[in-house]
Amino acid sequence: MPNDAMRNDLQPSEEVARCARLVRIYPSATGETHALRGVEAVFRRGTATAVTGPSGSGKSSLLGVLALRDRQSGGELWLEGRLTDGLGRRQLRQLRRRDVAWLAQRPTHSLYEHLTAAEHLRHAAQIRSAAAESGLELLDRLGLAARRDARPAELSGGEQQRLALAMALIGTPSLVVADEPTAELDDSSSELVLAELRRAAATSAVVFATHDHRAVDAADRVLHLRHGVLSTETRRGSDALASIDSTGRVQLPAQAMTLFPQARARIVVDEQGVHLLPPEVPDDD
Repeated sequence: MPNDAMRNDLQPSEEVARCARLVRIYPSATGETHALRGVEAVFRRGTATAVTGPSGSGKSSLLGVLALRDRQSGGELWLEGRLTDGLGRRQLRQLRRRDVAWLAQRPTHSLYEHLTAAEHLRHAAQIRSAAAESGLELLDRLGLAARRDARPAELSGGEQQRLALAMALIGTPSLVVADEPTAELDDSSSELVLAELRRAAATSAVVFATHDHRAVDAADRVLHLRHGVLSTETRRGSDALASIDSTGRVQLPAQAMTLFPQARARIVVDEQGVHLLPPEVPDDD
């Protein structure tokens, strides 16, 4: 269970998901790849979070764990107040179907070639025990009302992505997780997708990985990953904040690392705060 200090920063009703010291390790030909190294973050209902970082920074690994598609190697994941560690495959499937929406970067991974757009929405509504009419409303808002009888092969890439998004959002899931939702879209489709994600953020916690500045601008906050570590958090209208994990570790910005070529720092604490200074180099004899 998260400690009291971690719990008290939020009202329980606002918190949808929480990562505590999250670790993800993949086996590789050369040993092990540490994709996530102790990531700690909270995702709240009513908030859209963009996850950024260079390739290999751990974005997809974090999203996969949040969406219950992958298991973490260490640490804890809480979803709607439930600790997911130890849940069986059937329990995870039920939790994923009821509370988590997943939007893959390539929509073909979510679509069935033999179903029309309207049939896709009816299928998704049945899984989530939602009203099928809500899916038709989503199709309308996403500019697909006239394409309701079209199958995936008859839709453009942008239309396929919008259909996949409509399927993901039906039934008002608690957590919406999207991997590069605008990466392969034109401006018009991107605007529709981002507008719907913003709309979903009114009732859900929305998290998406992106390199798209338009998507970053649509987020309430930005989490920047570097080498599997949460480096900074930026909230709308605020300066970037360095992340401090539960062990007291701080991830320095890349530009600050040049000040510490020995990977060591002096820590000075005074009434003005905490200061990190380069080590004092002794005079040569």
